[in-house]
Amino acid sequence: MFNGFRSFLLRGNVVDLAVGIVIGAAFTAVVTGFVTAFLTPLIGVATGAVGDFSKQTFTVGETTFPYGAFLNALISFLLVAAVIYFAVVVPVGRLQARFNPVKDQPVAKADCPDCLSIVPAAAIRCAFCTSDLAGRPGFPAQATASLH
Repeated sequence: MFNGFRSFLLRGNVVDLAVGIVIGAAFTAVVTGFVTAFLTPLIGVATGAVGDFSKQTFTVGETTFPYGAFLNALISFLLVAAVIYFAVVVPVGRLQARFNPVKDQPVAKADCPDCLSIVPAAAIRCAFCTSDLAGRPGFPAQATASLH
């Protein structure tokens, strides 16, 4: 029983997942700190407020609604999402586009009606039996006029 548990824990994907979660938590702390220290005060400067809305409330009857905490969380979420998008997603996407070349589109293929070999659908002549394919079913009618 313990051998199975040990092999489960030492699987590559479990260890990778654990490392990803730890790195993600550390990265979240860095981004949240950046947003709290720099971006939220900038919002306060732009709106003429302190930038901390957590103490804002309104009262209806005898009930107090602390909408400021929600507003703070919403602003923080939007700023964290923007920082992650512009500082991580966009650069990583560009990096992947640079290092992963565009894969060629697969060429459409069809069976030669005479020898049943697979040839490109745009072919004019079969590479195997050399029969004329232009204008035959499954093949375009291009080049029939240019052959004559």
